[in-house]
Amino acid sequence: MLIVTHSGKFHADDAWAVAVLMLLYPEAELVRTRDPAIIAKGDVVIDVGGEWNPAAGRFDHHQKGFDGARVSGVPYASAGLVWREYGARCVALLAERHAGHKLSDDAAQQMAYAIDADVVQYLDLSDVGAARNAPGSYGLSAIVSGFNPNWMDEQRLGYGAPAEAYRDAQFRRVLELLSDLMINAVKYRVGALLAVEQVRHAELLEGGRVLYLKNGALPWTAIVRKEMPNVLFVISYNVGEQRHMIHTVPVSAESFDARADLPAAWAGLRDADLAAVTGVPDAGFCHNGRFIAAAKSFDSILEMARQALREVDAGSLL
Repeated sequence: MLIVTHSGKFHADDAWAVAVLMLLYPEAELVRTRDPAIIAKGDVVIDVGGEWNPAAGRFDHHQKGFDGARVSGVPYASAGLVWREYGARCVALLAERHAGHKLSDDAAQQMAYAIDADVVQYLDLSDVGAARNAPGSYGLSAIVSGFNPNWMDEQRLGYGAPAEAYRDAQFRRVLELLSDLMINAVKYRVGALLAVEQVRHAELLEGGRVLYLKNGALPWTAIVRKEMPNVLFVISYNVGEQRHMIHTVPVSAESFDARADLPAAWAGLRDADLAAVTGVPDAGFCHNGRFIAAAKSFDSILEMARQALREVDAGSLL
């Protein structure tokens, strides 16, 4: 397979698109050029060539009259066009190869949609000028752009073949970065998918207001927010640190606000100071933001949970 994209300055949308295809077809040849004769020979042509035709392997968005957009209205650039066609296949491959889990076709497609919503659409928005970065003041688009040679590199290397060779090497580095990002995105989502049933069947304590997870590494926040409205605190065991933690439950993914905070008197305290306030001899710390605290034993962290619940109940009576 011959994959062709444009030479010169690269952007996150063409780099993401190429990274997807190189993951699926690692033996493919990659050429960066604007030579029409080479472009015509490409099996897959990305961000150049003036044509969008997935059946023919053409994924450009610069041509006059192009109006491809998601159902949400977010316009496509090359990252989204390629992800739309190959995203589910890429997700399925990475899930099996890096997480050891075979996804159903529907699960792979849903995961691809989620990654588009979280990452890919922002690369497209940045490329078409609808958003400055992807997202934030130093998002992924800006990071990728920073791998291009700047004027000092070009002054040092000249403006001919040496500069282009350096740019091509930098592009390859970006492909590795974006490939790792895709792998991590899939591994995280596969982990969350597999954790759902464990979280759902975890032990409820204190009248259903405290959830106990024996493995603190399980991603639990989304399932607790959506399905367990009565849970105010989550106790978990940190296997690596061999201590128990108590966590508050955030009200949404976008907010630091919790259903209930840990007691104000605990804020910022550690070891003996926290032990003195709680009466728990092996208390470890409480974050100043009052969203997490620790103790060595399960009995101790459960006692801290009970104290936190009593404070919540007392506050509700005021």
